[in-house]
Amino acid sequence: MGWLAAGDTYEVALTEGGVVARSRSAATEVPAGASSTGQAKTLPEEIRDRPEVRELQRFAEWLEWHAAECAAQVDTWMVSSLPVPTGLLARLWPDEAWRSALRDIVVVGDGPGETGFLRDADDSGELRVVTLDGETVRLAPRTVTMPHPVLLPDLEELRTFAAELGVTQGVEQIHRATWHKPAGIDGSAHSVREFAGAEYRSWFHLSSRVTSLGYKVSGGSAVDRILDGGRVVTASVGMSDPYTEEKAWTGSLSWSDEDGHRRLPLAEVGPVAWSEGMRMAAALHAGRTVTEDGAA
Repeated sequence: MGWLAAGDTYEVALTEGGVVARSRSAATEVPAGASSTGQAKTLPEEIRDRPEVRELQRFAEWLEWHAAECAAQVDTWMVSSLPVPTGLLARLWPDEAWRSALRDIVVVGDGPGETGFLRDADDSGELRVVTLDGETVRLAPRTVTMPHPVLLPDLEELRTFAAELGVTQGVEQIHRATWHKPAGIDGSAHSVREFAGAEYRSWFHLSSRVTSLGYKVSGGSAVDRILDGGRVVTASVGMSDPYTEEKAWTGSLSWSDEDGHRRLPLAEVGPVAWSEGMRMAAALHAGRTVTEDGAA
């Protein structure tokens, strides 16, 4: 984006998500409010309320919101392993925010060899991907999936290959923490207590941790709704009563049907719902209060 005049003295532009200013007579860019050798923290006072500055600031806020929305949508496609039309990816690809969220996501096409890191999507409906063999191939399936990592049979190989390529995904997929249901688990049980008992200073601190991780508080529990194998499942981590306790604790992890009317026996919990539920419980446990001596 080019420079815009802001009064008689300054020009402003949008750089790296923020509004910067320079003297109109300067030959090189000067950070906002600074000399050519200083680092600015604020815009010069005389131009802060100018319409050009306000418009750029609103545009920067919109770009930030748009990037977050794009990443959230790609994350939803990935967690749910939903089929995504390749034509849609081609239309989205020119948008930098969409491209940042989609680039290097692992996609799977129609055939067993059609798995790789997404590198491009063009107007012809073809996708360019890098396979585990190190080859760049073109795919033209009607749809692709971006599988949840617990469903990727070559996950460890993909992680190793990504490290060799220097791949950094805009949406966490192959390095997302995953859990597999233990083979010897009691399938008739209805809850898991592996991460229960995490202590927080207050219910407010616990609920803030829940929402900061992107989960919701509902009915006295931290909840996450997950689409697993075409079925919506709600994972819930219990939270102590905010009205009867000064501190707060996490409870057991359980899963229920979409409406929350029936708790599912562990045998009925699918691989994605299991992994995502355990991921939520582990993240809440990791944020627990730690004392000065390092004990939790």
